Amino acid sequence: MQNPAIGNVAATTASNFADLPATASHGPLRIEYRWVNEAAGNAPIAVFLHEGLGSIAMWRDWPQALCERLGMRGLVYSRPGYGLSTPRPHEVKWPVDFMTAQARDILPALLDALDIDMRERRRMWVIGHSDGGSITLLYAALHPDELAGAMAIAPHVFVEDISVDSIAQTKQLYETTDLRSKLSRYHADVDSAFYGWNDIWLNPAFRQWSIARELASIRKPLLAVQGHDDNYGTMAQIDTIAAHVPHAQLVKLDACGHSPHRDAPGPLNEAIAAFVLTQR
Repeated sequence: MQNPAIGNVAATTASNFADLPATASHGPLRIEYRWVNEAAGNAPIAVFLHEGLGSIAMWRDWPQALCERLGMRGLVYSRPGYGLSTPRPHEVKWPVDFMTAQARDILPALLDALDIDMRERRRMWVIGHSDGGSITLLYAALHPDELAGAMAIAPHVFVEDISVDSIAQTKQLYETTDLRSKLSRYHADVDSAFYGWNDIWLNPAFRQWSIARELASIRKPLLAVQGHDDNYGTMAQIDTIAAHVPHAQLVKLDACGHSPHRDAPGPLNEAIAAFVLTQR
């Protein structure tokens, strides 16, 4: 999910593209990706999973800054339907389990396409925001031995009224203000990106979506972060994570909304650096 207050940010680094073969769950896909902090050489990889309306460009420079702080290389990519990756066909609706498919199928296929072997995956940190935070949790649950640890920032574990209300308001803004024009700077097919996300979150069938049961399968270190002023979710989201993953560490940020990497980058980076340091 994305705060409508999007600034003028243009991509300054050319992206690469990986071709993923068709499977039973999806057709052939072209995924936009970019490496950051490549000077870190053979350091562990941090994989960044963007929010529900995000893309590579919309992360701005935060992945680079965090990777420099952690001494890691970063892999940033736009999921199908976003950025310059294969758009969602307009007649296709995301299924209720769309985030599970991203964690189960798409991310592993991208890692395969980039020749990131099992040795590298066991050293890999997965960092996700919002919908990307949910996908991070699902990846850690479905592939418990294929990462070193996970960080979920403002993740969704179940659907709250506050989330649905804010998403409905964002739809109104998209259709009545210049939000569509602003988002079009970041997506090759902006309507594909917006309505793929918006339609599924406002689908009544999605109100029953929950990944709480899956969380118990997470074995690796886990950090969950939430802002007190988040208008897309409450502290119940990360408190639910703690109830199902006893070893999870929680960080609750003051004066912070749904995007801690923009609202409170200093405290967020400090929390992540301290968390990673304790695992080394």
